[in-house]
Amino acid sequence: MPTEILMPALSPTMEEGTLAKWLVKEGDTVSSGDLLAEIETDKATMEFEAVDEGVIGKILVAEGTEGVKVNTPIAVLLAEGESADAAPAPKAAPAKAEAPSPVAKAEAPAPAAPAPAAPKAADGGRVFASPLARRIAADKGLDLAALKGSGPHGRIVKADVESAQPGAAPAAAPAAATPAKAEAPAAAKPALATGPSADTVMRMYEGRAFEEVKLDGMRKTIAARLTEAKQSIPHFYLRRDIKLDALMAFRAELNSKLEKRGVKLSVNDFIIKACALALQAVPDANAVWAGDRMLKLKPSDVAVAVAIEGGLFTPVLKDAHMKSISALSAEMKDLAARARDRKLAPHEYQGGSFAISNLGMFGIDNFDAVINPPHGAILAVGAGVKKPVVEADGSIGVATVMSVTLSVDHRVIDGALGAQLLQAIVDNLENPVAMLA
Repeated sequence: MPTEILMPALSPTMEEGTLAKWLVKEGDTVSSGDLLAEIETDKATMEFEAVDEGVIGKILVAEGTEGVKVNTPIAVLLAEGESADAAPAPKAAPAKAEAPSPVAKAEAPAPAAPAPAAPKAADGGRVFASPLARRIAADKGLDLAALKGSGPHGRIVKADVESAQPGAAPAAAPAAATPAKAEAPAAAKPALATGPSADTVMRMYEGRAFEEVKLDGMRKTIAARLTEAKQSIPHFYLRRDIKLDALMAFRAELNSKLEKRGVKLSVNDFIIKACALALQAVPDANAVWAGDRMLKLKPSDVAVAVAIEGGLFTPVLKDAHMKSISALSAEMKDLAARARDRKLAPHEYQGGSFAISNLGMFGIDNFDAVINPPHGAILAVGAGVKKPVVEADGSIGVATVMSVTLSVDHRVIDGALGAQLLQAIVDNLENPVAMLA
């Protein structure tokens, strides 16, 4: 039986689109993953991939057609031995076609054995499945809403329903429905965009020299977590310039006195201490997001980003507010060394409510860091550079100024609270002696 290829929903909010260009023609043989067409949404032009194999029997919607509704048949796919004669006739462009008369509508032959309607998930959202997969599922008595698709963007394809056991999926539904209250937040969570598939990207660079780099576990985790963070965390950003002259002088004095002990404090050590004390001074900002609630931490557990080959670690300095700057310096050096050797234990890089990412040593003036969930905020630290400044008496002077940006999770910390936290950090760094009190 011919399979209808439907206008895809290329975004959660897409209701219609323009069939900009066909990349196949009638009679072409296609396989799962082959590009079929270019679809224009309200925001971008995207490629549409085949999810089943077969021969393009008929193209029902001409390229250039605008306002094609999602789930409208746009082409017919034929399996081996099937004839295009059984396929429905091509459809004219909606914008140009005349409204059919009641007589014509009554005389139009009803399509034979149409694919079952797209099922609904538990949260009322549409389950994406190919027409062939829906028919097989209906024959086997499978609940598509309980299956996980392996096709593009999680679409359920033929292989998924063929491998599923009849009755297994529906039987799981009551059990899954039991903790309805607990599962509600997860069900309402929007699907995260994944971007074009690997095959699609590689086809874009056919004929160009490149080296394919396989992802290790760390890079996969970084990609997944930061993609989720940027898409699901409502970031906002607060920026300040900090005068470092008093800190630089104080640091030089301390290092001269600690030299005999083999201790050399870095500016980053003072930043860690300043952030830890600020979290104590503004306790409402010492919090993390926990799905349907916030957790306010009592200690200042500060994570610090450490670059390693192929990725990064964020070891956590626990109870940082209670430790001396020299103790924080020694602990940070140890954690960073073991992070670069990938010898950190999970408890040493998990947790914390706040993070620091310092690219100042690379000459970066300022940047915006991505929050590492479930942290409530992260401080991006730039380089300290000499700049002209206006002194308190109105005169022009020169000062060492460091630019910082506080990225904040608005679910946890509101604007005024974030400003208080950043002000506390600035006060600590511009008056470093007070951090020893």
